[in-house]
Amino acid sequence: MTGSIAPQVWERFTSTTGFMPEDEARALHAVALEAGAGTWLEIGTYCGKSTVLLADAARQAGARLVTVDHHHGSEENQPGWEWHDTTLVDESTGRLDTLPHFRPVLDANADVLSAVVADTRVVATWWGSPVQLLFLDGNHTEDTAQHDYRAFAPHVVSGGLLLVHDVFPDPVDGGQAPWHVVQAAVTDGGFEQVGEYGSLRVLRRSRSVG
Repeated sequence: MTGSIAPQVWERFTSTTGFMPEDEARALHAVALEAGAGTWLEIGTYCGKSTVLLADAARQAGARLVTVDHHHGSEENQPGWEWHDTTLVDESTGRLDTLPHFRPVLDANADVLSAVVADTRVVATWWGSPVQLLFLDGNHTEDTAQHDYRAFAPHVVSGGLLLVHDVFPDPVDGGQAPWHVVQAAVTDGGFEQVGEYGSLRVLRRSRSVG
């Protein structure tokens, strides 16, 4: 992997709320730089922590990044769950709302970044653009993770990259849904795994399916 992260980009990454270890973050940025110019798609924005790095890499690669999230949090972000953050709750509605916290990231990267505020099941009904890079980091329930993979992975072009975050083969370490996505991609999705960085898996489309 090549490329470096400018200090101001890294500062924005570290100051943005979210969940990504630093070693995986650096790997994400470096791997993304290897993707071709075109459309990159991120599923799961939260407050935009990984978006900061993908947008910077997209700018360097001559690509455009689209990030999709309904901004009300995944299951594990809801009250009573381990990853619930009370500072992200909208006092007027009582609901988790990460969109205002993501706005600075969107504004800082408006030259390469577009945001779709919607459920992936809705976006999947109209998305038709070829994708050079797909980063799956949305809801990690089995149903939603499989939906997001099967809805958007077919749009990855030949030679394009599929990145899956929070992959834990051992159930003791975390949820299994992203791991099952990787298994499906390798088994019948036309992808081969070409990199592993902590819980981040990198796959490349090697053949067309269907």
